[in-house]
Amino acid sequence: MKKVLIIIICCLNAVIGLGQEPESGIGKEKTLDSLYREDQFYIGLTYNLILNRPTDVNQSGFSGGLHFGFVRDMPINKRRNVAFGVGLGYSLNVYNHNLLVGEGDAGESVFGSLRGIDFNINRFTTHLFEAPVEFRWRTSTPESHKFYRIYTGLRMGYLYYFKSNFKGADGDVSRTNVDELNRLRFGATFTFGWNTFNFHFYYSLNSLFSGDAVIGNEKVGINTAKVGLVFYLL
Repeated sequence: MKKVLIIIICCLNAVIGLGQEPESGIGKEKTLDSLYREDQFYIGLTYNLILNRPTDVNQSGFSGGLHFGFVRDMPINKRRNVAFGVGLGYSLNVYNHNLLVGEGDAGESVFGSLRGIDFNINRFTTHLFEAPVEFRWRTSTPESHKFYRIYTGLRMGYLYYFKSNFKGADGDVSRTNVDELNRLRFGATFTFGWNTFNFHFYYSLNSLFSGDAVIGNEKVGINTAKVGLVFYLL
């Protein structure tokens, strides 16, 4: 993750440097784009959380996410500091925990807790296509790429790949086809910051698993949340 962060920061600085106007020479006037758009590409790094868990399910280890995509910035006022954004993105997430997703005799999914059991690895990996929809406010001007921003909105997604992976002393269990998954994902987002570094928050509005996923008489459910940084490129 550290190498990815270094690469992202280097690319971001390079793009910002190329996007800024050079100093004008003697007798030359600086041309400003009065129809500029802002923040059309994004790259995000997050720490992932699982919330509304069953009683004996806990998160363990580090859970992270990598997110990137394109948002079409559409200013709605003359100053161009208020806008809507609609886009398409990709999201890779890892969640480490003690929720086991096994397989029954008939091939059905069986859910259980690994509380009190030693294991090496137990995690979910998810890949999603996402469509962010945002309301955007910023203090941008045509002269500067450094400004305050507050963006809020919804993020709709489709979970096209899921893998539950368990490795323990008694063997390995891996599942990718889980009927109880809610593959259509809906979440609320909030982003604020200044210039390069911006704090990003995401909370899923629907649970990861349907009501058919249970441990005993308790529904598995689970809502995911993400907290991290997002970097914008023009």
